[in-house]
Amino acid sequence: MSAHFDLRPLVAADHEATARLLHRSLVHWYQSHLGQGARFGPSHEPFRLFPAVYAELDRGHAMAACDRASGELLGVCFVHPRKTHVAVGIVATAPEAQGRGVARAMLTPVIAQARRDQLPVRLVSSLLNLDSFSLYSRLGFVPHTLYQDLTLAVPTTGLPGPAPTDANRVRLVTDLKEAARLAAFELKLHGLHREPDYAFFLRNQVGDWRVSVLEDAHGTLTGFLVASHHPSCVMLGPGVARDEAVAVALLWSALDAMRGSSPVFLVPCAAAALIRQCYVWGARNVELHAAQTLGPIPPARGLSFPTFLPESG
Repeated sequence: MSAHFDLRPLVAADHEATARLLHRSLVHWYQSHLGQGARFGPSHEPFRLFPAVYAELDRGHAMAACDRASGELLGVCFVHPRKTHVAVGIVATAPEAQGRGVARAMLTPVIAQARRDQLPVRLVSSLLNLDSFSLYSRLGFVPHTLYQDLTLAVPTTGLPGPAPTDANRVRLVTDLKEAARLAAFELKLHGLHREPDYAFFLRNQVGDWRVSVLEDAHGTLTGFLVASHHPSCVMLGPGVARDEAVAVALLWSALDAMRGSSPVFLVPCAAAALIRQCYVWGARNVELHAAQTLGPIPPARGLSFPTFLPESG
């Protein structure tokens, strides 16, 4: 805490103010630093989805920083405690409160609790926003994986060229029992356990989610990918794939189901063949992000598709 603001849990009554703050914060930073504020649109209304999703997924774990005199919301921080780690989602500060230590103050108790629980803290941050990147670096976070942010205007006639090998094996799942299988697969490949996230997507009560899986001829899971079809956030992820061939099949299937839309998705920079295929389909670069961890980084096999909603490190 400081002499100017207090920290408290974010509550349902804060959702409208949270949506406004998220929109103002993004527009202000991207416009003042890059002249790209217009990319987030003129209205805060699409951002109402964010606090609604986080309240359902991790109720009681989001934090608010409020002006001590007026009670005005100055910052928000979304937190996702899991068995293997603590994930930090969106951290946003009102433009008028920047430089007052709001973001650091919100992160400090999160990091302290993770240390008491002996868990690493993970996040994904924009490499365009060097202010936030520098803050995380000062707090001890270490980058370990780079991602290209891609967007693709999917033609109404579908992606160009033939469907990739095994794309016909990709299928949608809706059974809540699949959450444990998806979580076990990610734990095996990446050392992370996020069963609550996958149960949230499969329940599909807040937002509009589709969960696809790919299995080999023996029925063994080789990858999965979540897609958000909500008009406020058309994007792909999270997802995990055994290899790039699996990732190509999952991605093609998810994009084909979004004909006429322009989803955003994150692809590991090291997945060169996958990225080349995305370019063939018509994808273009939007931004770069880095996965960062405070604490031990578990060894990973295969590749992952992080996402912004809910953010996954």
